[in-house]
Amino acid sequence: MLQVLTEQTSIIDDFLAELRDVKIQTDRARFRNNVVRIGEILAYEVSKHLPRVSVEVQTPLGIHKSLVQANTPVLANVLRAGLTLHQGFLNYFDKADHAFVSAYRKHTNDHEFEIVVEYMASPSIQNRILILIDPMLATGRSMFLAYKALLAKGIPSKVIVVSLIASQQGVAYIQQHMPEAAIFIAAVDPSLDENCYIVPGLGDAGDLAFGEKL
Repeated sequence: MLQVLTEQTSIIDDFLAELRDVKIQTDRARFRNNVVRIGEILAYEVSKHLPRVSVEVQTPLGIHKSLVQANTPVLANVLRAGLTLHQGFLNYFDKADHAFVSAYRKHTNDHEFEIVVEYMASPSIQNRILILIDPMLATGRSMFLAYKALLAKGIPSKVIVVSLIASQQGVAYIQQHMPEAAIFIAAVDPSLDENCYIVPGLGDAGDLAFGEKL
């Protein structure tokens, strides 16, 4: 399953336009806030596809049969860029458990790199819904390696991949290597440049949210 939110026009187009705009994205607080807001919209869309159960809720005037989440999901984000998008999901899935994976590009030369996973903190994901969160799905390799690392904590019942912007290549990579995963993306861009950055994309989401790294 692949759902791209910008295939239908909505307020998310406005938020994405600001994220991409080189004049506006210099305001880090505004950039982070827009990512959080898109995260909330993505969380809402994801919530439509999660199992629910009926419970009886006592109101002041009687009993109401309400539908609530059947399972508490695990929200896993790829540090550090994933933190703001993760917050959008946390605002909606307030009872969720959380996992954190540190994955980064280790460059061997100007145009070649390997993905290194250095750190992971996670609860058991056995038979649970795992929502993998990373704002930029460029090659798809860091998302896949983060998922492989998390499998040391169990086999999830459902896997959902979430990103702000993906390349067509990144989506294809996840579909090939994680065919069990549902994919929710705000927007899909056509290509990658020689450094494997999404074009037109928005630049480095981690740097724009938190400052440039050395």
